[in-house]
Amino acid sequence: MFIDEAKLYIKSGKGGDGVVHFRQEKYIPRGGPDGGDGGRGGNVIFKAHATMNTLNNFQHQHRFIADDGKRGAKSNRTGHSAADLVILVPTGTVVYDDDNGEVIADLVEDNQEIMLCKGGRGGRGNARFANSRDQAPRMAEKGEPGQERNIRLELKLIADVGIIGVPNAGKSTLLSSVTKAQPIIADYPFTTIEPNLGVATLDENTTLVLADIPGLIEGAHLGIGLGFEFLRHIQRTRVLIHLLDGLAEDPILDFAQINSELSLFDPELTTKPQIVAFTKMDLPDVQVRWKEIEKRLKKKGITAISISAISGYNLSTLLFKTAEVLRNTPVVLREIKIPVYHPRSDPRQYEIKRMGNGWRVTGESIQRAAAMTYWENDASKRRFQRILEAIGIDAELRKAGIKDGDMVFIGEYELEWVE
Repeated sequence: MFIDEAKLYIKSGKGGDGVVHFRQEKYIPRGGPDGGDGGRGGNVIFKAHATMNTLNNFQHQHRFIADDGKRGAKSNRTGHSAADLVILVPTGTVVYDDDNGEVIADLVEDNQEIMLCKGGRGGRGNARFANSRDQAPRMAEKGEPGQERNIRLELKLIADVGIIGVPNAGKSTLLSSVTKAQPIIADYPFTTIEPNLGVATLDENTTLVLADIPGLIEGAHLGIGLGFEFLRHIQRTRVLIHLLDGLAEDPILDFAQINSELSLFDPELTTKPQIVAFTKMDLPDVQVRWKEIEKRLKKKGITAISISAISGYNLSTLLFKTAEVLRNTPVVLREIKIPVYHPRSDPRQYEIKRMGNGWRVTGESIQRAAAMTYWENDASKRRFQRILEAIGIDAELRKAGIKDGDMVFIGEYELEWVE
């Protein structure tokens, strides 16, 4: 099955906790603090891989969580940092933020990668808090929480040539005839329900990567039929082979309809060079009507090639013509989109809300500080109190009317206010 869209939840690893420890060796009664820092949590990285061509790997697995960093140790030993979680995706994958719809990255080159969630830094051990006033600190930090986000992956095929046309025009038959691709072929509309890729070798120095795009119907740009799901794949191609069904009631009307759908979906698609091919020339009825169709096309300024994918008639001519047009078509530098970091509000900002059972304090900085606090350690709790005062939350709560014994909720923690 070809999967070209997937929604994932990803989370980087939490930093390892720093530790409280004092050097204890024989003949050294006051060794001083030597608690080490925690290791960094694992990053979540997406990496493009040229040998992949679907998002099938994400059909059943939707959650990816990197490992946490290791806890620090005595003798100022830093905990091991966690390995990065590298997730492979096909080249041509566009990464979106699923919460706001923004494009995060467009992975179009092999081995191109992007870090989507940064691992939390390790908490500091008590050796890092020693100073001239406090030479034996009994506090440390827990590791910083990892980042998390919901993302959506969308795959757009990357091919030199896209084969387009109405349903049953012979696209899959052509692809299987000129390449080693083995698409499903049958005599009914929408046989192809997923794009197929194939490589046609013309000579030692010339190859073409072709994509068989499922048939388009009127209204495809509106999501009718299969068109909307697969029009996006045509955007990656440089040249189009437009097949006209030799058995269709009016192939030229079909030709106009397909180009109209391309224009409505993306006006730039109409600027791509098209090689027009009239198919099924192995059938006597089609051979008879070819001259009439050719004349009508020439009146519109369109030069077409008559072919038969079954017998191989004119296929070599078609491919070499396509290769010639491809060589003369400038390569448009693919835009590689990297994360655009919009100016964020000050992380020290916070919001206080009165609740029926206490007060709720929210804010990036204060919630991170709460998560990194050892609540069982008095020195760590005093440090958190100083953070409340430095940010201004302490004064704001007093101004709002907090009383002794009120509960204060910060993140997942419940604290009791004591004067």
